[in-house]
Amino acid sequence: MCGFAGILTTAGYNRDELADRAARMVAPLVHRGPDAGGVWADERAGIAFGFRRLSILDLSPHGHQPMQSATGRFVIVFNGEVYNFVDLRRDLEWWGHRFCGHSDTEVILAAFERWGVSDAVTRFVGMFAIAVWDTHLQELSLVRDRLGKKPLYVYQEPGLITFGSELKALVAGPSFDRTIDREALASFFQYLYIPAPRTIFRRAVKLPPAHTLTVSNAAVPLTPAQPYWSLRQTALNGLANRLTSEADAIDQLDALLGDAVSCRMRSDVPLGALLSGGVDSSTVVALMSERSSRPVKTYAIGFDDDQFDEARHAARVAEHLGTEHTELALTGEDVRALIPRLPDIFDEPFADPSQLPTFLVSELARQHVTVALSGDGGDELFGGYNRYIYGTRLLRRLNRMPDRLRRRLAAGIARVPASTWDACGRFSPFVPWMPDQRVGERVHKLADVMAAASPGDMYRSLLSAWQPPQRVVLGAPVGDDPNAQILALSQPADLLDRMMLADQTTYLPDDLLAKIDRASMAVSLEVRAPLLDHRVVEFSWRLPRSLKLRGTIGKWILRQVLYRRVPRSLVDRPKMGFSVPINRWLRGPLRQWAQGLLAADELRKGGLDPRPIVHAWHDLQQGRRQTGAALWAVIMFQAWRARWET
Repeated sequence: MCGFAGILTTAGYNRDELADRAARMVAPLVHRGPDAGGVWADERAGIAFGFRRLSILDLSPHGHQPMQSATGRFVIVFNGEVYNFVDLRRDLEWWGHRFCGHSDTEVILAAFERWGVSDAVTRFVGMFAIAVWDTHLQELSLVRDRLGKKPLYVYQEPGLITFGSELKALVAGPSFDRTIDREALASFFQYLYIPAPRTIFRRAVKLPPAHTLTVSNAAVPLTPAQPYWSLRQTALNGLANRLTSEADAIDQLDALLGDAVSCRMRSDVPLGALLSGGVDSSTVVALMSERSSRPVKTYAIGFDDDQFDEARHAARVAEHLGTEHTELALTGEDVRALIPRLPDIFDEPFADPSQLPTFLVSELARQHVTVALSGDGGDELFGGYNRYIYGTRLLRRLNRMPDRLRRRLAAGIARVPASTWDACGRFSPFVPWMPDQRVGERVHKLADVMAAASPGDMYRSLLSAWQPPQRVVLGAPVGDDPNAQILALSQPADLLDRMMLADQTTYLPDDLLAKIDRASMAVSLEVRAPLLDHRVVEFSWRLPRSLKLRGTIGKWILRQVLYRRVPRSLVDRPKMGFSVPINRWLRGPLRQWAQGLLAADELRKGGLDPRPIVHAWHDLQQGRRQTGAALWAVIMFQAWRARWET
């Protein structure tokens, strides 16, 4: 796992000048690769690469980057892992290729030599962002993995293209326009992240997952990146070829996950796992334990709030599996100490509050291991979110109600303070399927849903912090919303499938995977997600709905794999999610700090309308509404702006 940056320019720099600029760009990424660094430059082509290395495989100099292929045709910088490189290496050796070391980077280059970039990439199983220069064609290819696990940003202005693993590398380039994209900012306030391909800066973009961008001339506007794999087509193909045997499906998934875990356990440095005690991470750790000759090292974060604390569940699973388990109890004061670091860790506005425990559990694990496996992806692939139950049981029913009646009822629900709904607990007539805890927060979300116009809009409302975000972001245009586009499709025909496709396309790469990448790499920890092996993703779309969501039980088939290894009593409980008590923290240890960032004058400086924000703050402090997530978005933007806007 590493970090890279690069430049392609018509400015006429000599080799030393190119190398210096690449070195300056990659310097802010030392956290991604503290073990070594390097630069490569070609004065004639006007291109340079900078690299920072976190040594995982082949710790010798043979794994050093930038790396040149055996014939000298290709030069690469690469962030990530190609897990099937041993099989690819065997095939390439049959074709006559010879290798100096045993890194996957060397295999990638040989694959490019043998099959070309576009064909070779389709053969890779892994997580990767790649920049490769073809010295014969004088062509730069930028490639991102299928699910978007590894980040890749690109910036262009006339005569200059820069690229890198994080935005901070581009900001450190020879030129960078920091003009904020107001449409992207509105998306951030709605979803707590910015969906690809936009970034917070107008001239910078994210390369979308499963795409290759080819560049040969920095003076010419970028052409659209080309997909080499399609998540939507994968979904449609899977839905057209459903599995019919329940028993066979469970066996196939068990075997697939076993292989996905096995190949991700290959490492030349210490390895462990992040364990929440939920279905996803418990399945990964159980499969690891079967394949390890020694106890797996596991790590968990707990809270001083029972509504959010999963550490006790993780400890029970760890005891059953015999892992070497470590946990840390997180308090509001711990969060307060971490906050000053967030704008540097997340150099684009990001406000999923679980960024806090994600960083701290990564920091905890890094004290003992360099690589950790996680359970990311289980909810999106196998139907684990409570909102999928909304989609199948509630949204269509609500849509049948007359609009006026539904909206009046929504307004009435919203007028009742969250604290009152909390007191009602499980006796609330509106939410019989909800857990007993956090009822006020969930009922007010239900009110927002009821005010929406269609099932697709209702689902978007479930995902939204500020709706519509233009009431907060002054002058923001109403732009294209990728979630809305997917939810409005005629195919897949089933609303649940469209909900899951939307989550896999946007929320997964731009929230969850961005969060774990930035949080873990900030402490030089590599995190691998076996559930997001693209072969598992393709298999998941072949599953009938009943094998994902059965009644009110999500991830049904994944549970069957886990039940073969862990007693049901240890994992069968209402879903908690990896969330934090942000509402309580903003009323307590974070209140004074947050209040300063939410001052009306400060909000106006950021181009925000203070009125709805101040109203939401008062509602939270007085217990009328649980607005912590929405306010956290404002707070994170304000903190980010102070660090990066100028």
